[in-house]
Amino acid sequence: MSEDLARVDRAIVNAFQGGFPVVERPFEPAADALRDRGVEVDADELFAHVRDLDEDGVLTRFGALINAEEIGGAATLVAMHAPEDRFDEVADLVNDYDAVAHNYEREHPHLNMWFVVSVADADAVADVLAAIEADTGQETYNLPKQQEFRVEAKFLLDGPIPEGDVDLSALGPEVTPTERSSLTPRELDLVLEIQDGLPISPTPYRDVADALDEDVDWVLSTIKRFDAEGKVRRVGVIPNHYALGYTENGMTVWDVPDEVVDEVGPAIASLDFVTHCYERPRHEGVWPYNFFAMTHGRTEEESERRVAQVRDRMAEFWDVTDDDWDTLFSTRILKKTGIRIDERAAANTASPEEADD
Repeated sequence: MSEDLARVDRAIVNAFQGGFPVVERPFEPAADALRDRGVEVDADELFAHVRDLDEDGVLTRFGALINAEEIGGAATLVAMHAPEDRFDEVADLVNDYDAVAHNYEREHPHLNMWFVVSVADADAVADVLAAIEADTGQETYNLPKQQEFRVEAKFLLDGPIPEGDVDLSALGPEVTPTERSSLTPRELDLVLEIQDGLPISPTPYRDVADALDEDVDWVLSTIKRFDAEGKVRRVGVIPNHYALGYTENGMTVWDVPDEVVDEVGPAIASLDFVTHCYERPRHEGVWPYNFFAMTHGRTEEESERRVAQVRDRMAEFWDVTDDDWDTLFSTRILKKTGIRIDERAAANTASPEEADD
């Protein structure tokens, strides 16, 4: 689908995977920024292009990407073995759990099923995994995030603004981040209203305000403050990377010496094609890797080239051998509902009395 995109559509996808303005009529300054980069489009045309990209499936949504971890609750990555003759049965049993968000089949001689468990209470992870083990008869291997070095899944296209470096996030109201970890009831309502995206209209934030019976200035300042606090990772267009041609999804895993993990993490995170980069625990005798770096490519050759670049950067810190790493390509999406944050956010919301304190 990406090959069919017009020049202006490519510019929009590249420019606004983050940094979209949080102002009442955001398409006006966004269009100004594109014209400054040589892409002739006005606010009405920009709005129409974003609407069409969404309707055509090029975008998964438009709006604020909520950082579920900062909203409340917990999520963890889990690996397990599903016997070949029971694979679909095991997948169905795992997918029946509401707590399971994403689930992928991946190429590995033993751990061939990988899923994310998302819960409102971190203590509930163990209960969910115990139940899955009882239902499937298969052992699970919990791989919670120990350090996060990068989460920035941006997918750029050939065309205008290839660096994707338009950032209009400074526009809008002045805000002061708070140190509150919990949400107020009003903030909970806002999170639930925008978690699946903003309305695609010339005035998306006002539409949200009207839906909540709130003042638009409060909506603008709260979303902008959430961005500053990390509760929102970014505001912009969220592309469907498969529609853009990024079909090669490779999870590279590494047995990084513990004494260099803190140096390796930022170095690998600096590679712009690495979308996720974490330290996770090993499981002795089953899983020797403690470092995960996700890459995406549009062709098998591009993906292999990017994995090689990760290895070259790794080799600057220790003597990497073939036994120190692997790449697990996804072969099938078994479930992809997204991390629903309703229960997680609600569990982290103060009562009205507490919110007033």
